[in-house]
Amino acid sequence: MNRLRMAATLALALAASGPAWAQDLRFPTLAPEQMTEAQSRVAAAIAGGPRGRIAGPFNAWLRSPDIGDRLQRVGEGVRFKSSIPRDLNEFAILIVAREWTAQYEWYAHHRLAMEAGLPAAVAADLAQGRKPRQMSTDQALVYDFCMQLHRDHQVTDATFNAVKARFGEQGVIDLIAVSGYYVIVSMTLNTAQTQLPAGVAPPLPILRRRS
Repeated sequence: MNRLRMAATLALALAASGPAWAQDLRFPTLAPEQMTEAQSRVAAAIAGGPRGRIAGPFNAWLRSPDIGDRLQRVGEGVRFKSSIPRDLNEFAILIVAREWTAQYEWYAHHRLAMEAGLPAAVAADLAQGRKPRQMSTDQALVYDFCMQLHRDHQVTDATFNAVKARFGEQGVIDLIAVSGYYVIVSMTLNTAQTQLPAGVAPPLPILRRRS
């Protein structure tokens, strides 16, 4: 077994010793001995990074290791190097999860959003497809910006200027980046049919599609 395979094996063993993690119905989990050298390298990078495990979209992304590696590095940037405060960044991620009814994404990030300080009532309203009723000024800015992006595919001058005034030009781009990245994550999770851990009920109700 070469060094990359050994690193991937150790990474997967460490992941298996942690909390239960999801399986993909359409992309069976790759064992280290099934991986190409490129897949082994990416698996070791993913499981050795801040996430510490190969879950969510990452197992599926191993099928295209070059793309998977580039995407996981973008993900590290939008999660850990954003200029947007962590609670608001997680709020933006939950907005994507709700828009795409990405059950695993919501399951994975709801806890992180709560730990970061997002009010439970805000997340609860969002989960039901309602505009949260008790948002702070900053939360309302993020909500309006992200919802306009997802639903109108553009943002108004008033919303753009308000977000720019509060978070700067970098903040505008960072909000776009986290929104776009988690659309790719949601697409992957929904296509892969990523399952919730055993015993976990789907956290998002299925909403009627907009005409």
